[in-house]
Amino acid sequence: MKQSKGVIAAGHELTVRVAEDILKSGGNAFDAVVAAHLAAFVTEPVLASPAGGGFLLAQTPDQSQILYDFFVHTPRRRRDSSAFGESGEIEFYPISADFGETVQEFHIGMGSVATPGTIKGLFEIHRDLCRMPMKRLVEPAIALAREGVVMNHFQAYILDIVQAIFLASEESLRIYGKTGKNQLKVEGDTLLQPDMADFLEVLAIEGDDFFYRGEIAAMVDRMSRRQGGHITRDDFDSYEVKRRKPLRLSYREDAELAFNPAPSSGGTLIAFALKLMEEADPSDHPFGSAGHLLRLAKVQQLTDIARIDHLARTRTPAPDEQILESGYITEYLEKIADYARFTRGTTHLSIMDSEGNTASLSTSNGEGCGSIIPGTGIMLNNMLGEEDLHPTGFHQWPEDTRITSMMTPGMLATRNGSIVAFGSGGSNRIRTAILQVILNLTDYGMPLEQAVQAARIHCEKDFLSIEHGFEHTALEPVLREWTEHKLWSGSNLFFGGVHSVMRGPDGFQGAGDQRRGGVAKIVK
Repeated sequence: MKQSKGVIAAGHELTVRVAEDILKSGGNAFDAVVAAHLAAFVTEPVLASPAGGGFLLAQTPDQSQILYDFFVHTPRRRRDSSAFGESGEIEFYPISADFGETVQEFHIGMGSVATPGTIKGLFEIHRDLCRMPMKRLVEPAIALAREGVVMNHFQAYILDIVQAIFLASEESLRIYGKTGKNQLKVEGDTLLQPDMADFLEVLAIEGDDFFYRGEIAAMVDRMSRRQGGHITRDDFDSYEVKRRKPLRLSYREDAELAFNPAPSSGGTLIAFALKLMEEADPSDHPFGSAGHLLRLAKVQQLTDIARIDHLARTRTPAPDEQILESGYITEYLEKIADYARFTRGTTHLSIMDSEGNTASLSTSNGEGCGSIIPGTGIMLNNMLGEEDLHPTGFHQWPEDTRITSMMTPGMLATRNGSIVAFGSGGSNRIRTAILQVILNLTDYGMPLEQAVQAARIHCEKDFLSIEHGFEHTALEPVLREWTEHKLWSGSNLFFGGVHSVMRGPDGFQGAGDQRRGGVAKIVK
């Protein structure tokens, strides 16, 4: 039987198709993930942008792991309104994103833009781990941008959710709007991005200096001064990709996990939650039972409290491994003793190849700031306007600092030799979505597809959101305990999108989370 070349899970069929083509053409998982990310600029433009940031957790055939941190960075200097001539003030204002059953506020404008890391990250990954030339890896994205991509249901849906951002400028409306109308493209419309194609062609020739030390940095600097932003050409010139040692931990006796470490917070908070869950016997609380849901909700609530508690104790915005120390864990275990006894714009790519390489990459542009870099089709990020990333408040960010993130590309190795790569979009819901997939795989022994698609809950600030799919009899005691709650009528991208792949004794498996248009494919 012919051996499979690998497995891919991503947020769009065309993103997967690009990665598949690279694997079939002799590329490895890292070639495929770079090409797929470049394609996602075109196929998933609300979620992925050259002006965003992200993380790659990479594992090579010798089992060594490294985390590439190319997330956004705060500007080196915070400007005040006196620095602006034409605008006279910082451009920073709120918009509402309507998820249909809940509304979330975001802030946009040039004052919300942090230093992008995506382009630098992709080129650093390429230099270290890839074997195909960058010109070859960027070809599919250029073709998609020139030929156009038909808007599918999910991409049209998320564009509609954040329509206030994409209607904010004439340049954005020219790309994403209907000709002659003040409305955005809908499902079935073709999205053409010739400016993005031109940008990618030049980028492949000139390299990342074109973005960080050349024309792009200069244009953003001018935009920032004119419109009221903090970011400057110097911020681009000084940006660096960070290579970090992943956060590793054991769960029970069956699993070894690796996560995105501090200064990002998602991996540490998932590890904290797993340590709390480890004290309970999962056989006492079957999946979907009242006991399972009550304990899971309480663990999520306490993890949220621990994040704020750590902020108060240390005055640092993201928890580090100190939060995993035994005394701290014991303090929080006491708070769930009774339960133990009771009977925004992000996408992710997971790719494995037949050589033993594994790539788990999460990326985000926030929701976008509303402004397009002229002639490029690139919308800048709004990471300084993300409440989840700035728990101490807006306009208080430390200068020249890597911003913390909930994005958590991760890997799970089990005792039977299986390896799973995963990650998710979903803002603060990232950590709870990934936590539940891990528990579904380890505690409840679910196959990968079931583990990813199973109904979820999310608890934040004492408010419990419950996705459709749980039995009413199990929910009754949960709703009595959590009076502040929302029962969702269906599955929704609000609860994350954990696109995952697995290599096990029976070969490759993949699961694209249906909540976020996920697609998975085994490459023959």
